[in-house]
Amino acid sequence: MSKRDFYEILGVGKTASPDEIKKAYRKVAMQYHPDRNPGDKAAEEKFKEAAEAYEVLSDADKKAQYDRYGHAGVSGNGRGGFGGGAGMNMDDIFSQFGDIFGDDLFGSFFGGGGQRGGRGGQRSRGVRGSNLRVKLKLTYEEIAKGVTKNIKVKKHVVCSTCSGSGAKDKGSVQTCGTCGGSGQVRRVQNTFLGQMQTVTTCPTCNGEGSTITAKCTNCKGEGRVYGEETVSIDIPAGVQEGMQMNVSGKGNAGERGGMAGDLIILIEEEPHKELHREGLNVAYELHLSFTDAVFGTQVEVPTIDGRAKIKVPAGTQSGKIFRLKGKGFPAVNSYEKGDQLIQVSIWTPQHLSSEEKAILEKLSHSPNFKPHPDKNEKNFFDKIREMFS
Repeated sequence: MSKRDFYEILGVGKTASPDEIKKAYRKVAMQYHPDRNPGDKAAEEKFKEAAEAYEVLSDADKKAQYDRYGHAGVSGNGRGGFGGGAGMNMDDIFSQFGDIFGDDLFGSFFGGGGQRGGRGGQRSRGVRGSNLRVKLKLTYEEIAKGVTKNIKVKKHVVCSTCSGSGAKDKGSVQTCGTCGGSGQVRRVQNTFLGQMQTVTTCPTCNGEGSTITAKCTNCKGEGRVYGEETVSIDIPAGVQEGMQMNVSGKGNAGERGGMAGDLIILIEEEPHKELHREGLNVAYELHLSFTDAVFGTQVEVPTIDGRAKIKVPAGTQSGKIFRLKGKGFPAVNSYEKGDQLIQVSIWTPQHLSSEEKAILEKLSHSPNFKPHPDKNEKNFFDKIREMFS
């Protein structure tokens, strides 16, 4: 089943501001929140669908990719590749977007007394790691068939000594005395409308619910160290220059057990020595000698998946375009496929012997050597339109 448009899911237009997108997501998330629709699988899927839409449209880079390429440019955002879907993990959604709902608002809706997003007092751990951006060059052959790439990424990784906690040992972590482990501080104020309760992040533990009494000697309490990781990435066939894909959790590790950032892969195309890409089509310029164009010939031409033989009929004109159906690039997540376009260029000799000059001068007076363009022959502009259609 095809995915719904992200703007349609949130009920906003493409020109919506970040605040409008945020408000729209909050409205949809409240409508389909699992605590308001217990046991309703359809509502849960719509809740996840809205989270995926917001994850893309709330990020300027991802939004630009989506506006340009649609789902092909961002599909799998946060799920580790182009082939993902709305199968986001619920804990990840509340961890990433829970604050958007508003603790005080959801506390009043569900009587949760400060439950984050109505999820039973879940609190964030540590500080989320930052995203990383890397460029990945692909050959035409890799783009045409798809490829799995293993790349080494230098980044912050989880400290192996403390397993990311930042503490010297288990006994070096204690419940925060300010918030009692909830990660939140409640304040009740008397107003002319009655008592009003507000919930804020605990200033002592920054919402973690615990404090460290003795830091890990390896990571100095950060829960992470600088290192290197090999990341395996499945690149689908048909990607294009400028596309980017997000691999969830493969960016910098978070501090003290915080969520890892994303690894953003920017696709670059390695130039081909003979072929040129035009969308899904591949263009090739075939240089023919004058005699081959006159008498006709059979030639081999390069394609993105090997070589192919084509027959050049006698009397072929310079500028003639041959089309090899299906020899272009596939579209991402689609059955559509481009063609290879072969444009003929007649090679004119630049250096002639006296004998060659004499022969050509004699032939130049023959009626058959005078230009007689066929009225049914496509003109230059028609050929250009055909080549890039």
